[in-house]
Amino acid sequence: MSSSRAPPGCSRRTAPRPSGSAPASTGHGLADRPDTPLVDAVPAPDGSWPTPPDRGPVGSEETLLLCGAYQLDRDRAHPLLTDLPAFVHLPARVGAHPRLRAAVDLLGAELAEPQPGADAVVPALLDTLLLHLLRTWWLTERADLTTGWSAALADPAVAAALRALHGDPARSWTVEELGALTGLSRAAFARRFSALVGRAPLAYLTWWRMTTAGRLLRTGDLPLRSVAGRCGYSSEFAFAKAFKRQYGLAPGRYRRGTAPAGSVPAS
Repeated sequence: MSSSRAPPGCSRRTAPRPSGSAPASTGHGLADRPDTPLVDAVPAPDGSWPTPPDRGPVGSEETLLLCGAYQLDRDRAHPLLTDLPAFVHLPARVGAHPRLRAAVDLLGAELAEPQPGADAVVPALLDTLLLHLLRTWWLTERADLTTGWSAALADPAVAAALRALHGDPARSWTVEELGALTGLSRAAFARRFSALVGRAPLAYLTWWRMTTAGRLLRTGDLPLRSVAGRCGYSSEFAFAKAFKRQYGLAPGRYRRGTAPAGSVPAS
């Protein structure tokens, strides 16, 4: 996470970079006005971007830029991210999105004047900011969304089923149970879920279990037996077979690897 000041006349153009939240790799430019010439910004060998000289406190004619990035596995990105446009622009309007504004202000203050505990506070605030950005975009655009995970969240029945699946992926769910939970018949629920989510209910459950398993293997040291149990498998053999079918690697090899195939930086 970093911040930089953009005084009047400042511009920057970045080279295309792969992004797990964009449909294609694209570069972008930032400038104070449309007719300001763009200057190429080239990252250093260590991946860092050039830092402009410190101009002191931000004045009324300057803009403070907060820049952050996430490392995402493009092959297993959250379904909501695939619904996002190439760029999400949320205009700052007086009185609009107060929670998002509060998250921006808190993060900006922490970066400008780090206090004890900043190493823990900044990542937590960055996660909070991302969630508020996604929530604000969804609340703004959901009326125009008719398919995809974003539309599924706006459908009460499908959203209830998703909450149930995510809340207890180890349970042996059936389509009948999920339909009863949402007040729909088995057939009606299955049709609605598949149309909005893009996967049949139990196929989505398998996908979510394997996504959860990958995260547990990559970020923790739970025994394979415990990972399998949390993901709804009573047999390590059955879990390993299902995992390899999804990832192309045995769970042990996946855990020892530095990153899964298809892992790319996403900004």
